[in-house]
Formats: sequence, C-alpha cells, structure tokens
Amino acid sequence: MSCQSCGGDTVAVSVPAELREYLPGDAPTVTVCRDCLAMEPTDDAVDGVPDLAALDDAFPSNAEAAVPLVLLVGLLDSLALHRAEITALLERAERAGTDPLLVVDRLADSYGDDAHVDLAARRHQLEQLL
Repeated sequence: MSCQSCGGDTVAVSVPAELREYLPGDAPTVTVCRDCLAMEPTDDAVDGVPDLAALDDAFPSNAEAAVPLVLLVGLLDSLALHRAEITALLERAERAGTDPLLVVDRLADSYGDDAHVDLAARRHQLEQLL
C-alpha cells in the first residue's frame, strides 16, 4: 500500500483493541509511511506487530511502547484536535518505560523536513502537554 500523503511505502501496524479509542474511527490497523511517518487507519487486518525499526530505530522494540508512539506521531498533524488522545498516548508510552520526547527528538533528526509534520516544533508543544 502506498502513502496517501507522499506515495511512499507503508508498514501496517495492528492496533490493540485498548488503543483503538485513540484513533479516528475504530480501525483495527494503521499504515505508517516509511518516508514521511503519515498514518492512515485501515480495516485491513495484519497479524502481530511488525518490526518498527523498519520505520526508524528510534522506535522501541517493546510493542507496549512502540504502538502508542506510532499512533502519537500519526496524530501530531492536528495537536489541537487530538490533544486528549496524544496526552493519553504520551502517558502510555512513559508507563511502558520509554521517553516519548526522546523518540520524537530522534525521529525529527532522522526525518527532518520529510516528516508529515514539523516534529521538532511538535516536540516543544508535547513537552508543554506533559
């Protein structure tokens, strides 16, 4: 499947039922672009959690932290609209033992201007949410 934002290749990530409330709609899966990190909910089912290092090695190997971070980054295009969801995902990633701001910093360094949002600017705003 291709990214709707930039046409790049995507990775499908199964979203556990307890995290679906943070997505627009109730999709069981999201696709995340390898080139720009844009996220798109989809009804296509996938088995398990893929190795998210395919996106970037900044994502933790622990699925309990990695999946909330994938969703978090995907929702950053509208911080005002998704504030409650983003705050909850930040807290989940922290409880899973990951520093979400450090992950966003590393992704900003890796993706730069290619990311679907200005991750460096969003990082500052995320810090204010915490």
